[in-house]
Amino acid sequence: MSPLLTPSAVYAQRRAVVGRALQAAGGGVALLPTAPESPRNRDSDFPYRHDSYFYYLTGFSEPGAWLVIEASGKNAKSIKSTLFCQPKDLEREIWDGIRLGPEAAPEELGVDAAFSVDTLDEKMPDLLANQNAVWFPFATHKGLETQVDGWLGQVRARIRLGAECPQSLHDLCKPLDEMRLIKDRHEIAILRRAGSISAGAHVRAMQISSAMLRNGIEGGLREYHLEAELLHEFRRHGAQFPAYTSIVAAGANACVLHYRAGNTELKAGQLCLIDAGCELDGYASDITRTFPANGQFTPAQRTLYDIVLAAQEAAIAVTRPGQRFIDPHNAATRVLIEGMLDTGLLAKGKHGNVDDVLESGAYRQFYMHRTGHWMGMDVHDCGDYTEPGSQPQEEKDALGQLVMRKPSRLLKPGMVLTIEPGLYVRPAKGVPKKFWDIGIRIEDDALVTANGCELLTRGVPVKADEIEALMRG
Repeated sequence: MSPLLTPSAVYAQRRAVVGRALQAAGGGVALLPTAPESPRNRDSDFPYRHDSYFYYLTGFSEPGAWLVIEASGKNAKSIKSTLFCQPKDLEREIWDGIRLGPEAAPEELGVDAAFSVDTLDEKMPDLLANQNAVWFPFATHKGLETQVDGWLGQVRARIRLGAECPQSLHDLCKPLDEMRLIKDRHEIAILRRAGSISAGAHVRAMQISSAMLRNGIEGGLREYHLEAELLHEFRRHGAQFPAYTSIVAAGANACVLHYRAGNTELKAGQLCLIDAGCELDGYASDITRTFPANGQFTPAQRTLYDIVLAAQEAAIAVTRPGQRFIDPHNAATRVLIEGMLDTGLLAKGKHGNVDDVLESGAYRQFYMHRTGHWMGMDVHDCGDYTEPGSQPQEEKDALGQLVMRKPSRLLKPGMVLTIEPGLYVRPAKGVPKKFWDIGIRIEDDALVTANGCELLTRGVPVKADEIEALMRG
C-alpha cells in the first residue's frame, strides 16, 4: 500500500483530474472562487468558512481567493493552475492575521503561478482568450455569471485583433460532484478522526446529563448546557467548527426534526435527542443519539428505541457495493412499519400489513424523512442520488402517483453516507398515549467498503443497555 500523499500533492492530483476532464471535453478553462466573507452586524463578520469546492482543489482557506485551471492541450504538461489571493499587507495582517500572499503560494500550495487578487479583472480576459470553453460553478456564487460575462465581453472586443472567445459555458459542479462523491485516503483519514471526536462529544453529553440530574444544578439542566459540552469537546480535540447547528431536543422537542438547542429543561423520565457533529479540516461528521436524560429508559421508550435500532441494523446490512442508495431506506422503513403495527401506533385492522402501509404511506405520520444522505466536506454533501447514464423508469412517488425517475445510485467503495432512521410520535387520536411526545433518531456515518460498510461514528454507544451503563458510570 502506497503512503499517504502530502496535502499539497493531494490537491495537485485533484486539479490534474479536473484538467484531464476538461481536456476530454475538448479543452477549456475552469474558474472557481472561494466563499466571500459574510457580515454578521455593522462591525463584525460571521466566522469565515471557505467554499468546499475551492478547498477541495487547493487546501487554501483564506478569503478573497480564486483558482483558474487551464487545460487547452492534450497532455499533462498543458494543464496549468493559477491562484489569485490577497496580497501581503502588513497593516491588515496586524488586524486580521498573516496572509500567505502570491509570492509564497506556488511553493506552499503546489500551483503553477499566483497573483494578487487585485489583478483578477486585468488578467482574467487573457486567461479566457482562445479557450474552447469556460467552466465555473453554476448557481453557487451570487454574481459570478455576471462577472464571467463581463470578462467574456472584453475577450469579444479583441476579436478583430485575432483573439477567439470561448464558445460554451459548462457547470464545473458536475465533474467536481462526481470526484467528491468517492473519498480518497486523505479524506477518509480526516472523516475517521472527525467521527471519533464527535462520538466523544456525544459520550460527554450523555455522562453530563445523568450526572447533573443526579447531583442537581441550580436552574435545572437545560438543552444549552449539553450544547456547550458538545462544542467544548469539538474544540478541545482540534475541530474548527460544528459541522451544523447542533440539535439538542428534550422531550417533545425531539419530534421537531430541525429543532435547535434552546432553554428547555431536561427532566428525569424524558428522552433527549442530540444530532451534532464537528467539522475537522474541512470535513463533516454527523451523529444522532437519543438517550434518557437521567440514564434509564422507561418501558415505552425502550420499546420504540429498540425498533429504531433494529431498523438501523437492517439498513446497515444492505449498505454495501452493488446495492442502491435507496436500499438502506427501504430496509429500515419496513422494520419501522412492522414496529408501528406491533405497538399499535398504526392499527392493523385499519392499515393492514407492512406492504399495505408502504402502499398507503400511513407510516409517514411517524417517519417522514429519508434514512440517509451523502456526507463529506458538507454535512449534506454533493453528488447525484440517481445513477448517471441510466434511463428513467416509471414508479410511484411519495403521494402514490406514477412518475418517471432514474434508478437510485449504485453504492461503490469510497462513498460516505449517513444511516439515520427514526420515529416521532406526536399526540394524536388513536395513538397510544404512553408513546406521546417520544422522538427517537439513531444516526451513524458509513463508509462503503469493498465488502460492506465501516461505521465511522461508533465510538459512542448505540445499544440501550450500553447507553444506560455509560450513563451510570
